[in-house]
Amino acid sequence: MFDALAERLEGAWKKLRGQDKISESNILEALRDVRRALLEADVNLQVVKEFIAEVEAKAQGAEVLSGVRPAQQFVKIVHDELVAVMGETNVPLAKADSAPTIVLMAGLQGTGKTTASAKLALHLRKLNRSALLVATDIYRPAAIDQLLTLGKQIGVPVFEMGTGTDPVEIARAGVERAKADGVDTVIIDTAGRLQIDQEMMAELARIKQTVKPQETLLVVDAMTGQEAASLTRTFHERIGITGAILTKLDGDSRGGAALSVRRVSGAPIKFVGVGEKVEALQPFYPERMASRILGMGDVVTLVEKAAEAVDLSDAEKMQEKILTAKFDFTDFLKQMRLMKNMGSLGGLIKLIPGMNKLTDDQLQQGEAQLKQAEAMINSMTPEERRNPDLLAGTPSRRRRIARGSGYSEAAVSKLVTDFTKMRTLMQQMGQGQLPGLGGMGGGPWGGNRPPQPGWRGYPGGANPQKKKKKEKKKKGFGTL
Repeated sequence: MFDALAERLEGAWKKLRGQDKISESNILEALRDVRRALLEADVNLQVVKEFIAEVEAKAQGAEVLSGVRPAQQFVKIVHDELVAVMGETNVPLAKADSAPTIVLMAGLQGTGKTTASAKLALHLRKLNRSALLVATDIYRPAAIDQLLTLGKQIGVPVFEMGTGTDPVEIARAGVERAKADGVDTVIIDTAGRLQIDQEMMAELARIKQTVKPQETLLVVDAMTGQEAASLTRTFHERIGITGAILTKLDGDSRGGAALSVRRVSGAPIKFVGVGEKVEALQPFYPERMASRILGMGDVVTLVEKAAEAVDLSDAEKMQEKILTAKFDFTDFLKQMRLMKNMGSLGGLIKLIPGMNKLTDDQLQQGEAQLKQAEAMINSMTPEERRNPDLLAGTPSRRRRIARGSGYSEAAVSKLVTDFTKMRTLMQQMGQGQLPGLGGMGGGPWGGNRPPQPGWRGYPGGANPQKKKKKEKKKKGFGTL
């Protein structure tokens, strides 16, 4: 997401490189590029006009700090304005004074409303809040079955009364069931239409009046661009919503909806869907999203993902294995699967600052290499996984693995060689040795032998004995 926008914005910063200060003349071209980038990202026209006006006013009145280049200062101004446009801070999900908290999900058909309901239920489970899904969409074929399947997948109960009951009555009965069972949060999945119509709005209004939800969340497809903001405003005026969930944000490289919804509709974005998996729902943080847009990564989200997926005791055991060079193919496979649970390789890489330069082709190539490695490791025996040295010295084993995985023997040999090098490198780094960096952590000698006089990289680059002789000679002449 935001790939196209980030690329165009970077072109704007280049206009200020080499400048010694920010002035009205040198930011005009940069602002023109920012405006063009936002419009191409499908940001609402009025939002773009207001955004550019704010950035221009702040940029012209900004004093460039000592040690900070004008281009960096301009990026900071744009970053702060992006945060302001998207809502300043995260707005958490409401919680009722007495259980259950009722969340009403609304939206057009095809926006991913039913899936978003299940994703929200799973998110609450991670926060140790119990949930009940209520199926009131009696119109769309298999909508109830879809919710039942998703509920079973995530371990959350689903309340339904079939397709022959009034949705308002289903919603009321679902809330009563939650009260009786002591459930913390009720999530009501409502029916959608291909477009806004009176019948849908009337039904939503009746359900809302009956159950009196603490949250009315509109599920919006991010790929609809500017329409996402106007749709949110229409629902807010007709029904009264408390927030929005942007789905399919990972499928839109433009990302204009995220920049338009809050400013146009007044409703905060509370969550974003960033993938098809049921775990792919994240709370919306404007500051983190602004960093992603500007190609700065999002380390906080990356750490949160890792904290969810990684067990601390397992991490300590893995660290010990790395330090003692006992890290094997079983551990490698476990780490690959752990990374998969955190999301796609491309999604994780983009969260790392400075890694936004990688192209989609490069990321796909990385994904393919990981799949290839997994297939070859799965073709190994448990003994071979535990002892990679067996493969290094036995060509017949490598040939068998090649046949079993469907890859060439050369590919298997490369995997074994690369793995052995990686294990050695990880061990050296774990012991404070940084191979290839002279004078640091043991230098290029790996810490085994001290640097010898005359070696390349030795401080001074010459034999210190010769240096001493020269110094003595010089001193002798000085006394004459």
